[in-house]
Amino acid sequence: MDNRLGEMEAFVQVARRGSFAAAAKALRRTPSAVSRAVARLEARLGVGLIRRTTRAMTLTPEGELYLARASELIAEFDAIEDGFGRDAAQPSGLLRVNVSVPFGQRMILPVLPRFLGQQPRMRVDLTLTDDVVDLVEARADVAIRIGPLRDTRLRAKLLGRSRLAVVAAPAYLARCGAPAHPDALVDHNCLTFSFRRSLDTWPFLIDGAVSQRPVHGNFFGNSGEVVRMMALGGAGLARLARFHVDEDIAAGRLVPVLEAFSPGDAEDIHALYAGHERLSSRIRCFVDFLSAHAVLRA
Repeated sequence: MDNRLGEMEAFVQVARRGSFAAAAKALRRTPSAVSRAVARLEARLGVGLIRRTTRAMTLTPEGELYLARASELIAEFDAIEDGFGRDAAQPSGLLRVNVSVPFGQRMILPVLPRFLGQQPRMRVDLTLTDDVVDLVEARADVAIRIGPLRDTRLRAKLLGRSRLAVVAAPAYLARCGAPAHPDALVDHNCLTFSFRRSLDTWPFLIDGAVSQRPVHGNFFGNSGEVVRMMALGGAGLARLARFHVDEDIAAGRLVPVLEAFSPGDAEDIHALYAGHERLSSRIRCFVDFLSAHAVLRA
């Protein structure tokens, strides 16, 4: 690890894993060897990259900047090496994947064991979150995003589309009745999201045109799964993706309402990844696998 790339990789692993011991385990080195590599890097650059205390380790502003650039360089180096050698057809190494909670639970986790079985030399670090994160800041290789795309710097592959539906538990409908028209939502408790990007209206097809109707309620959730659980508990009406609630509907745990007024809208679901002329085989094989095994249709 006395070379520049080795020092760079040591720093990146320490920054990503939060400790020298964890980085050493990932690199199959001793913690002291990793510490020396980072110290050599800092000495050569003439700046401190990591603040070390007895209780915590954080990156300096220079460390944050170096991490972003170094991560890109290492990814590019891996992509170059993936294209050569007798094992080029067998992707290897760690793949970091960032997915929304409901899609991860229902579409990724059920097929992930099969993917790892097909790719024995790969490891997957899966994070489930409904927060919209930057791929570089989150240190993710692939992110699954639902809805409109906003980051044009990233490459995207469409995995499918999922319609949305207004649903409620039988217990809620027995207690409050089913709304016969979107205008009746003013008399119902609607479970909504606390996202900054979320809206306080739901769209409906009324008299041949799509019209927004305001919704209100006593609960805001920060994830689709949280809102689904509240709906299952009979707390109110929720508008969720069909892939998220189809099993509940089939089992009778949730009931679709206002179907006659459905605008038929659907959310696109994309796999996003950083753009390179030559894509890392790790990313390529994972995205191709999802295209074949996690396909959604509206």
